[in-house]
Amino acid sequence: MKRRRQTREINYVPPVKQEIRQTKRAGGDFIDKLLAYRDAHVFALFFSLGRLLRSPFNTLMTLAVLTVAIAIAAGFQLLVINLQPLSGSLETSAQLSVFLKNHISDADAKKLAETIRQNPDVSDVTVIGKDQALADFKSYSGFGDAIEALGTNPLPVVITVLPADNIKKQAQLEPLQHALQQLDSVDAVQVDTLWVERLQSIIALIEKSLGTVNALLAVAALFIAGNTIRQELHSRRQEVIIAKLIGATNGFIQRPFLYAGLWLGFVSGVLAWFVVTVLMLLLWHSIESVLRLYGGSFHLLFFSVADTLKLIGLSTTLGVLASWAVLQYQLRYAVPE
Repeated sequence: MKRRRQTREINYVPPVKQEIRQTKRAGGDFIDKLLAYRDAHVFALFFSLGRLLRSPFNTLMTLAVLTVAIAIAAGFQLLVINLQPLSGSLETSAQLSVFLKNHISDADAKKLAETIRQNPDVSDVTVIGKDQALADFKSYSGFGDAIEALGTNPLPVVITVLPADNIKKQAQLEPLQHALQQLDSVDAVQVDTLWVERLQSIIALIEKSLGTVNALLAVAALFIAGNTIRQELHSRRQEVIIAKLIGATNGFIQRPFLYAGLWLGFVSGVLAWFVVTVLMLLLWHSIESVLRLYGGSFHLLFFSVADTLKLIGLSTTLGVLASWAVLQYQLRYAVPE
């Protein structure tokens, strides 16, 4: 009886050990490691946030500088987004102003406009009569009293000619300008493309300089975030050395610092988006009123959902990269003596 009892006691396996064996057979080691890896990263994520909140002044100063740098880059990007449709519409806004001789009446001008409209190189023709020209001159020039003192209307009839869609450049407008100049009733023909070319040159310059400006601001953001992580690492140098003494790897040590860079980049990106959006809302009506002066209806464009996610993602990536670069250099010198 005693032998049987001993045999039973030896062969008995507690239920907990049976579950452990079954878990290991089903891949429990991998699942346990995965859960431990997740818990370690979650702890490092919130631990790094707590460290940043415990030094609010330094954190706010870093976030302020990062936000300004990212907001400037985002503002330039949004400016280009709004200028692109404007540039496209200006390509077809070049027109010719045909000034008729002073004795030409409005009725004769309308007949001449119908003749000009038959030209295949002409898209549209508009007649501005003498009375309308005088009213416009009084409204925009500020010399209305001087004109009234003359007693007569010295302004001629003007016909605005909009070229066809395939005629956009100055060289293509010259034959049409020469043909209109040969008409008997025409006194002068002015091509209104110089201001368009200048504005398009400015827009092209802004688009080309956008990449350089964004690159410089990205480098500035890297240095700002990197300097913050360097200071944090310096203040915790003794902790890092002790961790190395007990066998901690560089990957384990740098994990909370990388998450600190992530928090800095993420929050800066969100704040930069907020700043740019608020500024655009404040300037909304003023900008649209200026854009309407160039003809057509323009609507101010804001960041789309994709642009917003891209902005926050890039700023977060910059924060992580800055932290990683500083840690790769600084951890080499954090060696136990």
